[in-house]
Amino acid sequence: MNLKPINMIIDKNEFIKRYHPIDQYSHKGIQGHALIIGGSYGKIGSIVLASKACLKTGCGLVTAYIPNCGYEILQTSIPEVMVQTDDSSKYITNIIIDKNFQAIGIGMGMGQDQATQKAFHSFLKNNKSPLIIDADGINVLSKNKEWLNLLPKKSIITPHFKELERLIGKWIYEEDKLKRIVQISHKYDLVIVVKGVPTMVVYHDEVYENTTGNPALASAGSGDVLSGMITSLVTQSYNPIDAAIMGVYLHGLTADIGAPKMSCQAFIASDIIDNIGNAYIESIY
Repeated sequence: MNLKPINMIIDKNEFIKRYHPIDQYSHKGIQGHALIIGGSYGKIGSIVLASKACLKTGCGLVTAYIPNCGYEILQTSIPEVMVQTDDSSKYITNIIIDKNFQAIGIGMGMGQDQATQKAFHSFLKNNKSPLIIDADGINVLSKNKEWLNLLPKKSIITPHFKELERLIGKWIYEEDKLKRIVQISHKYDLVIVVKGVPTMVVYHDEVYENTTGNPALASAGSGDVLSGMITSLVTQSYNPIDAAIMGVYLHGLTADIGAPKMSCQAFIASDIIDNIGNAYIESIY
């Protein structure tokens, strides 16, 4: 395997050449329907953030699948999002899907209860939709690496430092880390979004380094928002590599736009969502 140097930069030009405008005759039924699965008692906010970010990034419809304890929270905080609930009140125990979805984001705030892991495994065995896997979805896969074989081709995983370490093992040198990321991308045909400074998108031997973003993104829920944004882009028929590249670019750009107005310290995940529209405008005009 020949590892290419990091020489592909994610900038405005890379975004523009992938972006396609919404048709003037478009409606919600053809803008795609996304499903966001996750949440557990005390962590429903992750699904609130991911679902709202998914809608704000442009897909037509979003459904959230959550434990029953989050029903009123979701319906009250995001009236535009439809909600399906698990039979369990505190965590997911059985994922029942009765619609077709163009993309599914899963794992945010999900927890690692044994019943949840069993439900996740059953879901993976039956799912055919494109997947974006984050947070506890990655952690559960790290404990059950044979389940990686169940993922659809070009599934997207979005690990931060510790989640990546659990998945590929500890590393000493950055070169070793990148080699392992490339190897697992090849082995399971994964698009890997390595969250960090800078965030990278890796697909097989292709390594893209993002140019947007600043320390304002180092805040709780930032990753949940990114997963929702990428899920939205896949739902809108962008291929997974392009969706990952565009998602990390827009995500970082929201902080470049918003933080100078309010400081890095005060910028939180909800502010990322509030600036997605501004990031689109900055990117395409």
